[in-house]
Amino acid sequence: MEQESPEQEIKNFHDKHYKRLLLIPIILLVLSLIYIGIFYQTNNDFFNKDISLTGGTSVTIYEKISASDLTASLESQLEDFSTRRISDLITKEQKAIIIETKSDVGTTRTAIESFLGHELNEENSSIEFTGSSLSESFYQQLLIAILFAFLFMAIVVFLIFRTFVPSLAVIISAFADIIMTLAAINLLGMQMSSAGIVAILMLIGYSVDTDILLTTRILKRTSGNLNKRIFGAFKTGLTMTLTSLLAILFALFVVRSFSIVLTQIFTILSIGLVFDILNTWITNVSILKWYVEKKK
Repeated sequence: MEQESPEQEIKNFHDKHYKRLLLIPIILLVLSLIYIGIFYQTNNDFFNKDISLTGGTSVTIYEKISASDLTASLESQLEDFSTRRISDLITKEQKAIIIETKSDVGTTRTAIESFLGHELNEENSSIEFTGSSLSESFYQQLLIAILFAFLFMAIVVFLIFRTFVPSLAVIISAFADIIMTLAAINLLGMQMSSAGIVAILMLIGYSVDTDILLTTRILKRTSGNLNKRIFGAFKTGLTMTLTSLLAILFALFVVRSFSIVLTQIFTILSIGLVFDILNTWITNVSILKWYVEKKK
């Protein structure tokens, strides 16, 4: 008896267990929704927001000072503050330190000057303040942008495939990517900025491209059997996703010491692409395979 190739063994395994495999992303999605629900009940929001979305003061100090000493000095004087070091990529030498707080400019300036022992000026620092009403308005507009982006994505998918179940599978996979990523962000204790919401918008595009590739290969191509078309789409799609993921991880390694904005964008995209692999090649594949076999 001729021994089956590894590729054929994988296909046979998938034929037997693809419906059971669908339980993995379903359980993860349910747990993510439960966690986000609990988080909302506790914090009255779906994620932690930084001062770009809540309003507050950001001070960048271009001096070599101890972040731990600064934190110890400010923790009793400022409201909900955090500190971040900006370092040189090559030498790792500290170039600046950033203080973000919900306190007003006057209180923040007085507390920092008390620690430094001299006044802040344009040469040794920069100060930015964002009002809470402006930040809240900006936050609402960003959420509306995400809603419309997801809505128009869903419309385009339905127009392309013109069948309910395959189109719904693409939308479910993209939705699961966003929910699972959001749950992971909360678990990591990240504070979402406006840049983070932009990353969520980008993630919608990243999520949909491999799903559309997969659905097109399965529904609109006739060469080869169903498993061969799935496996071909898997090799192409996984190559696309892993290439993007490796590029983003490398970029994250480069920028994490000097750019807070890019660090958050690349971190969210990295998490989202990992979940995209799960949701495209288990969730979407299982739903489509079930649909095609039932239709036959």
